Amino acid sequence: MKTKAIDYATKEEVLIEALPYIQTYEGKTFVIKYGGAAMTDETLKHTFAKDVTILRKIGINIVIVHGGGREITDLASALGIETRFVDGQRYTDEAMVRVVLMVLAGKVNKEIVHLINRSGGNAVGLCGLDNTLLKAVRLEREGSDLGLVGTVSSVNTVFLELLLRNGLMPVVAPLATGSSGEVFNVNADLAAAAVASALQAEKLVYLSDVEGILGNGALVSTLTRSEAARMIERGEIFGGMIPKVRSAFETLDAGVRKVHIVDGRVKHSLLLEIFTDEGIGTQMLHDNGNGTAHAAL
Repeated sequence: MKTKAIDYATKEEVLIEALPYIQTYEGKTFVIKYGGAAMTDETLKHTFAKDVTILRKIGINIVIVHGGGREITDLASALGIETRFVDGQRYTDEAMVRVVLMVLAGKVNKEIVHLINRSGGNAVGLCGLDNTLLKAVRLEREGSDLGLVGTVSSVNTVFLELLLRNGLMPVVAPLATGSSGEVFNVNADLAAAAVASALQAEKLVYLSDVEGILGNGALVSTLTRSEAARMIERGEIFGGMIPKVRSAFETLDAGVRKVHIVDGRVKHSLLLEIFTDEGIGTQMLHDNGNGTAHAAL
């Protein structure tokens, strides 16, 4: 019977490299926007559940904000409800918001919570309506009517911090309540940014289906505001990535220390980005005024 060879030196190097990051981030708060392939591929779903459980077990506070657009579209179709998009955003009327509630606050949220808890992660499923976790106002876009689509106006941080202090991992579906009792559908990226800003989180991590920010075809591991502006001007950052990058720097302005875009299609990408020197995605952070990044973990 053959035994598998174990590279003890490599394992030792990995653990030693991770140690200063573990020490730095103990007691800090990470907000993770969970979406894309990491939410749909069965192997990646289980990997994500284990990864966030590891982060919680070593003392990092974790808040997850998730999407679920494909499943919303599928259920709406099954119910005979038309799906249409305006400027890339799902138009949400009363019928569609009921579908969003069923899918995000119900099926998707509970599946995520169940997987994390099977790994020992102490997750609790919420949506923005619970204890008025997220308040929103109608998202206004010149010349566009998105219906019941909102932008977050306030976050119940007292509620979230109570859960975090008691060792729980909030998993949040991005719905919100309006001042007149409306239920708003909120873009998950924007909801995650609002939560991270309100909590003054150490990190906001976007798990997506891209490697990160690319410049001349190569991954940009660290991006400052000034370099981002130059890349937008040169056309290297374009399309839907432009608002994501601009939103990231607005989140940094609001007090979040770092924003990461990480490829959720790669197993354990979350841990590799956070606990290794090189990482595998793009981190966005403030510069020193001369276009260079602050040197920090």
